[in-house]
Amino acid sequence: MKKIIKVVSVLDSAKSYEYVDENPIRGGVKDVYFSPDKEYVVAFYRSPLDEGQKERIRRIVSTYLQSIQSGNASEYFLNEIFRWPYDIVERNKLTGIVVPVYHNKFYFAKGYIGSDNIQGQDKVGKWFTAPMFRNQQYPLRLDQSELGDWLSYFQIAVNISRGVKKLHQMGLAHSDLSYNNILVDPATKSACIIDIDGLVVPKLFPPEVIGTSDFIAPEVMKTKHLSLQDPGRHLPNQKTDLHALAVLIYMYLLRRHPLRGGKIWDLDSEKDEILSMGEKALFMEDTENTSNHVKTDHLRKWDAFWGDPQKIPYTVTGPYLSDLFRKTFIDGLHDPIRRPTANEWEAALLKTVDLIQPCHNSSCTEKWYVFDNTSSPKCPFCGTPHQGTLPVLDLYFKFDDEVWKPENHRLMVYHNQYLFRWHVSRKVIRNENLTMQDKMPVGYFTFHQGRWILVNQGLSGMKDVTEQKEIPPGSMVELTHGKKILLSAEEGGRLIYVTMANQ
Repeated sequence: MKKIIKVVSVLDSAKSYEYVDENPIRGGVKDVYFSPDKEYVVAFYRSPLDEGQKERIRRIVSTYLQSIQSGNASEYFLNEIFRWPYDIVERNKLTGIVVPVYHNKFYFAKGYIGSDNIQGQDKVGKWFTAPMFRNQQYPLRLDQSELGDWLSYFQIAVNISRGVKKLHQMGLAHSDLSYNNILVDPATKSACIIDIDGLVVPKLFPPEVIGTSDFIAPEVMKTKHLSLQDPGRHLPNQKTDLHALAVLIYMYLLRRHPLRGGKIWDLDSEKDEILSMGEKALFMEDTENTSNHVKTDHLRKWDAFWGDPQKIPYTVTGPYLSDLFRKTFIDGLHDPIRRPTANEWEAALLKTVDLIQPCHNSSCTEKWYVFDNTSSPKCPFCGTPHQGTLPVLDLYFKFDDEVWKPENHRLMVYHNQYLFRWHVSRKVIRNENLTMQDKMPVGYFTFHQGRWILVNQGLSGMKDVTEQKEIPPGSMVELTHGKKILLSAEEGGRLIYVTMANQ
């Protein structure tokens, strides 16, 4: 018979929580117990907390939770992006937090990886950043239905970026962003940031951990031997979050670590780790300093494809993300102030999604790739060339009455692709605040009888500027080389210029 324990909230003694006192899940510092209905967990710290630690958790479950609840897109953040603790309890001098249970999609539905039963295990991000689990030769291979395709990881990265952006807007830092503290479900393109109770409140509560190996910023790694009171010691903060965020995005898209190349700094493995991730950290794809480039003959057979930047360079992620990777892993690697913000990553990821094309090979495991701006585009993952013409739509905005300027944003067209309000107007920002109406398509592209067509589903004011013809809702316009189409006559409305590639 299950032994059910009741505990009372520290913040409000009128609230109480029940949990089943058996078979706790042992985390790094907490023991986790499920409620009888499995709607929440009560996670007790194994060691007593000091008053400063308790106060930090009190603020996380009250002040900062209330800030999210009263802010924009609260349901999105609390239901999708975070598993935010919402109360604090105590029992036998041990502090516990009450946290909602993960959504079912974040548990493996399939029973086995090879001979290992993983049904019901958490989908922690590390399963999806290692190339070996995708390789046919590796004995413990994940099921393709659990892996998703390449496009899945762009939305996963967008969700993580938005979560980090929200934390930073609130003045917080996660301090331990890693694939262990993020659950992902590629099938639904979902991501969930966990271990929120470890948040750093800058200048108020210092971090308790320096992070997880692979994601610790170089300045933290190279000074970790100093005492916490030493003014030269670097501790986790928002800038170190930005290093970890970039590493996560790189690993989700490229399935390798950006700093783990072929350079050996010391024969002592522990010293080498501290140097290669700290003082001597160097981007493995740096074109000017090639000393940390991958030695392909050292790669394991199941890492040979994704692990080799010569086969899949970081530039396959497109111009916007490539620029941010350079800024993070070259310019900002040892200069934290130069690291791109979470908002910049979100914007670059979304612009890159507009460059993505479906692979014409139905057997391609990645199924999507970023248009590389060449005259003969092909999928970098399976080598299949793009078939047929490819409309490239460059977006322009109205600078003044007679002048339209390019936005450094283009839309690559494919069959049955949708057009959305965030393409049409500069006033509609593609972020977590989109309304349901904003998420509805207003047009679509189709390849019909050898011609590329844009169908206007609901835009008033759309006009073929080249031929000076209105395109009312329910009608269509052919996309031809040099065509100019005004998407909206309203303030903020954009104009598209059509270039036909791969002719």
